[in-house]
Amino acid sequence: MTDTPATQHAEPPADPRRIGFREFVALMAMLFSTIAFSIDAMLPALPRIGAELAPDALSQVQLVVTVFVLGMGLGTLICGPLSDALGRKSVLVWGLGLFVLGALAGARAETIEGLLAARFVQGLGAAAPRVVALAMVRDLYEGRTMARVMSIVMTLFIFVPAVAPSIGAAIIWAFDWRAIFLAFVVFGLVSSLWLGLRQPETLPPEARRPLRPALLAAALVEILGNPAVRLYTLVMACAFGSMFTWLSGASLIFADVFDREASFPFWFAGLALVAGSSNLLNARLVMHLGMRRIATTTFAVQAAVALPVAGLVVLGLPAPWDFALVLGFLAMVFFSLGLTMGNLNALAMQPLGHMAGIGAAVIGFLQTVLAVAIAVPLSLAYDGTPLPAVLGTAGCATAALVLMLRAARHDHGPG
Repeated sequence: MTDTPATQHAEPPADPRRIGFREFVALMAMLFSTIAFSIDAMLPALPRIGAELAPDALSQVQLVVTVFVLGMGLGTLICGPLSDALGRKSVLVWGLGLFVLGALAGARAETIEGLLAARFVQGLGAAAPRVVALAMVRDLYEGRTMARVMSIVMTLFIFVPAVAPSIGAAIIWAFDWRAIFLAFVVFGLVSSLWLGLRQPETLPPEARRPLRPALLAAALVEILGNPAVRLYTLVMACAFGSMFTWLSGASLIFADVFDREASFPFWFAGLALVAGSSNLLNARLVMHLGMRRIATTTFAVQAAVALPVAGLVVLGLPAPWDFALVLGFLAMVFFSLGLTMGNLNALAMQPLGHMAGIGAAVIGFLQTVLAVAIAVPLSLAYDGTPLPAVLGTAGCATAALVLMLRAARHDHGPG
């Protein structure tokens, strides 16, 4: 039977899993922003929290960031496989609900231990938007269209770290630090309501996979058995370990060492924009220079710069040169993240195309938990100076450089 003109030009039936493109991108950007908002909005509050809940052990307050990240890392390994088996929306809604419960507990915490427990629960819940939102994008889009969606989402995402500390500082000024947790409650409720009311399920029942622990175990064996994947995952752990150390300690350093607590949100906004600009630069350079070359060179520069900076910190510089030194070094750390993390994720995932979903979850879990293991002792070593963080960056960059050189001997794929 030949097609009539009407059938030749008929529009394909609407996909019941889709809302409008712009609304979907905006919703995904909000979900992806859960983690950035949960970390960066807390940074201005850390000195106040320390003064109230841990006046005799200020270094403990830095765990407010790292414990959240630890919960997120553990949750990553759970949420990905669960969403494959149960569907995306239900896991996302339950994760956001757990995030809200953790925020409510944090608002009422009377001890630093209680606050850390609440932040761990928050991190577990925040793992859902981190992992499942990416799976929803992949359910609906692929190839260049998916790349376009993610580029727009990440462009919107860049502004969250830039403005979140200012939002946190404004909330503290108007109320107190506990009100930041109520802002998290509002954020989680708005996200879950928007998702529940507007976004249909993207993974139909016939496409779901039963939850089989054996699959996860096999993925772990394959990932850990692949030298290149294992080494790149360790490199990412070093990079994130350095970053988490600075995230958890920067507000204390700005307040205690340089007496710039009030202006910290503005300095941090500038640092976030620096990180965003390096992502754009990497997108231009990577096609010409390659992923391995850019990442290896970046870590070599970091390691070469960190030790002289540590020496200058020990010797001491007169104000305001001491602040300019630390700010410039911190800007380099943020800039380096944009030049390395996208490339390292791509390098680690290259051999895992046949198991991309579970592979991404396992790599995300390993790099996050290992990064926390690096950042916690460095954070607890805070002595009222930026020296532990600077030395930590020197050690992480040196280890990452050695691991990159070793990985190059095992990775024969395009780089």
